[in-house]
Amino acid sequence: MEIKINAVGFSASSQLEDFIQKKISKLDKYHDGIIGSEVTLKLEKDDNLENKVVEVLLNVKGQEVFAKKNAKARYRLLEALINEPVIEENIIKSKLNITAQIIKTFEDMGIVEVRSEDMYRNPVRNVLGERKHIELNKQQKKAVDTIIADYDNGDYKTYLLHGVTGSGKTEVYLETIEHVLNHGRQAIVLIPEIALTFQTVQRFYHRFGDKVSIMNSRMSKGERYDQFLRAQRGDISVMIGPRSALFTPFSNIGLIVIDEEHEGAYKSETVPRYHAREVACHIAKEAGASVILGSATPSMESYYAAMNGHIQLITLDSRAGSGGLPAVDIVDLREELRLGNRTIFSNRLRELMSDRLAKHEQIMLFLNKRGVAGFISCRSCGKVMKCPHCDVSLTEHADGRLMCHYCGYTTPKITVCPSCGSRYVSGFRAGTEGVEAQVKKTFPQARVLRMDMDTTRGKDGHEKILSEFANGNADILIGTQMIVKGHDFPNVTLMGVLAADMSLYSSDYRASERTFQLLTQAAGRAGRAEKSGNVVIQTYTPEHFSIVSAANQDYNAFYEQEIAYRKLCGYPPVDNLMKIMLSSPDEILLTKSAAWVKAFVDNNCMVEGLMCIGPADAPIYKIKDVYSKIIYVKHKNREVLTDIYEKLDVNIVGSQAFRDVFVQYDING
Repeated sequence: MEIKINAVGFSASSQLEDFIQKKISKLDKYHDGIIGSEVTLKLEKDDNLENKVVEVLLNVKGQEVFAKKNAKARYRLLEALINEPVIEENIIKSKLNITAQIIKTFEDMGIVEVRSEDMYRNPVRNVLGERKHIELNKQQKKAVDTIIADYDNGDYKTYLLHGVTGSGKTEVYLETIEHVLNHGRQAIVLIPEIALTFQTVQRFYHRFGDKVSIMNSRMSKGERYDQFLRAQRGDISVMIGPRSALFTPFSNIGLIVIDEEHEGAYKSETVPRYHAREVACHIAKEAGASVILGSATPSMESYYAAMNGHIQLITLDSRAGSGGLPAVDIVDLREELRLGNRTIFSNRLRELMSDRLAKHEQIMLFLNKRGVAGFISCRSCGKVMKCPHCDVSLTEHADGRLMCHYCGYTTPKITVCPSCGSRYVSGFRAGTEGVEAQVKKTFPQARVLRMDMDTTRGKDGHEKILSEFANGNADILIGTQMIVKGHDFPNVTLMGVLAADMSLYSSDYRASERTFQLLTQAAGRAGRAEKSGNVVIQTYTPEHFSIVSAANQDYNAFYEQEIAYRKLCGYPPVDNLMKIMLSSPDEILLTKSAAWVKAFVDNNCMVEGLMCIGPADAPIYKIKDVYSKIIYVKHKNREVLTDIYEKLDVNIVGSQAFRDVFVQYDING
């Protein structure tokens, strides 16, 4: 490289020239396109101040690049571009501290070219492992062949895939989706819980790679927007997520899968109100696509529809692989109390937990409650500590705070009863935090994880806990409903259901159904691989048919008894039921409005077989200072209820009498 040195205002020494020669010559190793350089040294005097300036003129492949030592930012950018010809703008601005103006100057000089590209965030990351080839068993292959044959014939149906826990429903989904993708179409897979995303995405990503993406409420708006754009551009072919994923803008949907279709999470309780199952069937009909409803415990509505030929039933009645159904013990907690056991663990459960810990196998403990205590009350006068804004009891947390889980109201720990002044104030310790404390006290050597709403608030809260447990970094996982739905942990050989009947006697005609589903799903988490599994169900009503049927994993026995009860009482899916909920911050106005609705139905909708029940206070009468009442209307014909809704809506909308009253309708919800 030819180097020319000029000195202005002073005479440069030979030592200085030698120093400059050495420094400039080193630029060769950064870029092989430097032809020559001219260095000008200036000594400028201004107001008795001396300013030393070095100007470097580089000839790079026929172009001259100018840099001054007092223009350090330009020099940094030039040096960075010599080392790395392509640099992201955010790195230039943040790491090199280069302004947009300097970049624009270099662009105008022709030194750099600025290009913009759309970069879409991919939320499917850190998915490890390789695809494992799984040979379908006879039942799985028959199910896949049935769906594919209908699909290839253009006969797009809705299927109810009823398979016991561990029967391999996911493999049926995967095989069917692969067939659809091979025909140039897309698939949507709905899951009820964000917590299920971790394992589900793993299995789908190992099968389909970057064609898979996810959608859920824990993602930022920008991330969700990116996934919609990727789907629209055709970059992905499989979208996995809760009910919102149903609206993915695919251009050619061929299949919609609704896993754990019985889950209540598929029903939206906020505007717009819809049930994902109904919307999926409508979308599939419009698009010419098939629908698979999968569950070990189908909803009464879906199974009733299958029994009446409205959808096609496909059954998987045995577990895939070598694993059999777990052995189930039903423990009568009343007997435990008579034996003097006042802990949350029955003797049988404690015995099995000790055994599994000794064998280095994993345990799951299920309780449908968060916080430390179910409620706080005074043992002297019986007063229950309630939220002043909601008609519900406050829950005690580990730091002593009492919290309302509906509106978020909190108050410090109460040690003296506000009603009678007694100091005998305590709680029934049946929350997940309380269980965790008892586990650590009883089994101090055990590594324990807790999974509930409190421990999964973060963006990746579910994934972190589940991956820790899956990797064997914990012995016991304690959790609420989110741990019993769809997870597959091969080393889990014991499931403990601590209070089986907490949901059994709620004011809902579906209480038995939900209890059965929950217990069956919980029992299905144990013994899913080669190791045999055990389930302990602790209950105060061991003889109830939903608990007995769940213990036996006998859906048909449960269905026969439950459908007989529904027929007797005229409940869905046999008859149709419309719930009319009225809400208002004005309690007197609410009472008058509810009475008017009741009278309107009785006087204007006189149809044979129609039954109008209510008005009655809602199960939680007051939430956030808003009161609610409910009216139920029954009839065998759904169209009759739709007609009543339309008549009511016409008279209520715009009415001054209902200006401060919110009315909500729900048919068979």
